[in-house]
Amino acid sequence: MSVEVLDGATIVSFVEDEEAFNVSIRNRFAHLDSDHDGLLSYTELLKELQSLRVFETHFGIDVKTDPDELAHVYESLFVQFDHDSNGAVDLEEFKSETKGMMLAMANGMGFLPVQMVLEEDSFLKIAVEHESAKLPGAA
Repeated sequence: MSVEVLDGATIVSFVEDEEAFNVSIRNRFAHLDSDHDGLLSYTELLKELQSLRVFETHFGIDVKTDPDELAHVYESLFVQFDHDSNGAVDLEEFKSETKGMMLAMANGMGFLPVQMVLEEDSFLKIAVEHESAKLPGAA
């Protein structure tokens, strides 16, 4: 984890750079697709959904959540990704839903910089690195 400063524009810039965003999406999808069938099952996507930490309340401290409620939340999130309701998420569905989630975060964050603790391989961390690479003097 690292502490980074970002704003909504950081995220929007990353999502709008189709080449950079698509590479990140393809890499994450390939990493999650453990059986290499080109589709993400609920089990394969579950790890990514859990990394969203939807029940985290304060600086990495998780809330004790009813297992049935937790299962329902993850199933609901999976349905959001599975646009054609075939029980699996293909690359385009994954890309579309991830893009929508990222733009919603950008919209909610606004354009005033905030300091956040980010996981090293998160899409937000990749967005910050994307922005940093565009700064003058960046390698």
